[in-house]
Amino acid sequence: MRIECFAQRLLNPFRGVVHTIRFASAEAVTTDGIEWDIYVANDALLDGLGRAGKRAQISDIRYGHWSAEKGLKRGPLYPSDDFRRLEEMGAVVYEHLLRVHRDVPFRFRDPFELWLLDRNDQPLALLHSVRADSETDTRPPLDWRAGMAAQEQFRSAAIADPAEPAGVTLTRYVNSLASGVAQWFRRSDDGDGLGLHTLKGGDELRGRVLDAEAFPPLFIATAGMDAAHTRLVRDYHAWQAPWMLLLPHLKPATRSALEACACQQAELIEKRLFR
Repeated sequence: MRIECFAQRLLNPFRGVVHTIRFASAEAVTTDGIEWDIYVANDALLDGLGRAGKRAQISDIRYGHWSAEKGLKRGPLYPSDDFRRLEEMGAVVYEHLLRVHRDVPFRFRDPFELWLLDRNDQPLALLHSVRADSETDTRPPLDWRAGMAAQEQFRSAAIADPAEPAGVTLTRYVNSLASGVAQWFRRSDDGDGLGLHTLKGGDELRGRVLDAEAFPPLFIATAGMDAAHTRLVRDYHAWQAPWMLLLPHLKPATRSALEACACQQAELIEKRLFR
């Protein structure tokens, strides 16, 4: 059994990246590359459940919390044979963490993407991403969300009614452009997307291939929007800049623009990345 190191996006809304070191049913996770949480799970509870057991929920047990500055702080210990087996898995992950924590960012390994489609059956907003085809049977919410933080903190001069939070306006507007259908795609290394199964209709879309240009790199499509709502989306991306800069395949012009926006949020960047 091998150790995996990978990155995965946190979505709906996009709010950063989680980096994971995984061995068996133990994993170490971080969102900033500094503070790591290590968890183990008793996967033996799935024995005998067959394929259905792969979707059964088993509780994580906290192995510990680690940072280079403070070292390892252990979680609770349990005197049982089962826990000793979990301890062994946790120790493998912890020892590997000590060797590779400076290698963050890891490579993204979530090529299966669920997109909310517009009325022309084109990708409108990214809802979810997973690592394997077997995980596309999940049922996440099928409406796009700007997020609770956006409702409290995001501001835009594009909003005509300042009494309504900009995040609320943006959420309502993006969803008003949707057809109600969502589709899973498998993205290739060159960015093209193979259409997989759909949710809430659109069965005829399965098997299509869309070019990379069909998928908005910042996860919300602005094609066809009026000037005010295009400005609203761009202001939202500017507010998200500290998170957006974690994405690896941005065009140089896009990255430069996001860096300029992120400079306006220096305190947030310091809090998230250099605490």
